[in-house]
Amino acid sequence: MNNQLEQAQKLHDLHRSGNPLVLVNAWDAGSAQIIQGAGGQVIATGSWSVAAAHGYEDGEKLPFDLVLSNLQRISNSVDLPITIDIEGGYGSSPERIKDNVLKIIGCGAVGINLEDQKIHEPGLYAIEEQVLRIAAVREAAEHTSIPLFINARTDVFLETPADEHNEAHLEAVLQRVHAYAAAGAHGIFVPGLCDERLIGKLCEQSSIPVNVMISPDSPPLQKLALLGVARISYGPHPYLILMDALKQAAVRALALQEL
Repeated sequence: MNNQLEQAQKLHDLHRSGNPLVLVNAWDAGSAQIIQGAGGQVIATGSWSVAAAHGYEDGEKLPFDLVLSNLQRISNSVDLPITIDIEGGYGSSPERIKDNVLKIIGCGAVGINLEDQKIHEPGLYAIEEQVLRIAAVREAAEHTSIPLFINARTDVFLETPADEHNEAHLEAVLQRVHAYAAAGAHGIFVPGLCDERLIGKLCEQSSIPVNVMISPDSPPLQKLALLGVARISYGPHPYLILMDALKQAAVRALALQEL
């Protein structure tokens, strides 16, 4: 599938409540090819693992030029739709975000994650601010005529320990869901949310597909599907698993030189 318009439509179509799109997140062209070969339907990057693979910390420390060149290499190496994590958009102003998203689309992406966590200071953007940032992404997509899937990430749950999540946090998320959807978001990403009851309620009340991220405390995939989740991400976990395997292999190999 080489047509970007077709890829974008496929990405939209794959978000189905109860039959979730499972994303094993990639970080470079090689990992993207492995995921495609394993039967992946979509290539999704994770900002943490992309930054780590290039020797940087997360939090927009990876230069944006490297974000783009890495995306271009992935796009050149696979035939699947690509959605990219651009953290906070690499810019605080809507105008800068719009320009950056135009470049992202130009490198082949058909979806993005945009978070409401402030990158360079604590806290979340006010709903009114984040709405303008999401609208800028939508404007960039409209300018290119590519129906970019805008996955709006909110860190309401991620900011609070999982055992303290409650109805008040859910209500805060739903306020953002409704506002973000009105601004042009197509999905809501809620990393940190693991409580089955709250996941179910969010799926019932959200006007857009719900994306959760796997963690050690997450319900099984089958349960998430039954709760109505439409998208499941693995985030940095594939990268961490592979790096741990590499470390163990290196330890075993290097131990031989001491014999």
